[in-house]
Parts: sequence; structure tokens; C-alpha cells
Amino acid sequence: MPRSVNHVASRARRKRILKLTRGYFGARKNVWTVAKNTWEKGLTYAYRDRRNKKRNFRALWIQRINAAARLEGMSYSQLMGSLHKAGIEINRKVLADLAMNNPEAFKAIVDKVK
Repeated sequence: MPRSVNHVASRARRKRILKLTRGYFGARKNVWTVAKNTWEKGLTYAYRDRRNKKRNFRALWIQRINAAARLEGMSYSQLMGSLHKAGIEINRKVLADLAMNNPEAFKAIVDKVK
């Protein structure tokens, strides 16, 4: 009896991965083993960088707050300590947005904690 293999399913599986690797450079887009390895590694990078993205944004917000605070004559750590003591609960994301797009409001917050 001849060996039965499901070519339809295996081809569909390969086509699905190769479709996901469209746009990659060189053999990464059309050679099955290379494309599969590249795609799998890309998934690990995506998982890792979803977490790194949060770190990067927090660091960016801190830099923006620090720059705006120094224009008002305070350092970042002094500002955050004063906000905490004054009981003003405002997160870094909003504070950085105010520092960038609404300097008057940021100045008012700094004056309140000075």
C-alpha cells in the first residue's frame, strides 16, 4: 500500500509562514527553513520588545520632565519628591505631556510644590 502523506496540509502550513515573511531580505523570504527560523526569532523579539517598549517610554518621560524641571530651577528628583510630599498624584506620562505641550500648566504644578 502506498504511503499516505497530507501534502495539502503541509503545503498550507509552509505557505502560511512564507506569506508572513514577505518583504524580508534575501533567502529569509523564500527558503523554507531560513524563513521559518527568521519568523520564529521575530516572534521572540516581538515578545521581548513589548516589554522593552514600556521601559523606553518611561525613560523618555523622565528625560522630558527633567528638562522641563531644570528650566524651572529644579532637578527631576527634587520635583518628584516635592510632588510626593505635596500629595499630588500625577503620573510621569501626563507630566511629560504637560511639559512638552502645555508649559504653563507644568509651571503651575512646579510653583505649587515649590
